[in-house]
Amino acid sequence: MNKTELVQSLAAATEQPQAAASRSLDAFVKIVSDELAKGGEIVIPGFGSFKRAERAERSGRNPQTGEALTIAASTTVRFVPGAALKGAVNKRTD
Repeated sequence: MNKTELVQSLAAATEQPQAAASRSLDAFVKIVSDELAKGGEIVIPGFGSFKRAERAERSGRNPQTGEALTIAASTTVRFVPGAALKGAVNKRTD
């Protein structure tokens, strides 16, 4: 599902125009991004949580030359699914 399809589904589920659903989705993405950038965490009970995670500096190889290189430390985002989401996904087989 891409963003357009998600907006269409959100609009249908909430019985609001697609433009309003799109603004809501954009606002959600901005709020999550801003909170994680500040070092916070977003927890949605039953769905999951978004957290910052630190990656340590590590060794790697250039796949073209095979030369060893150092991959810098970085910050990434982790999503940890909640129990209800895990259960819903495991129930579905299609």
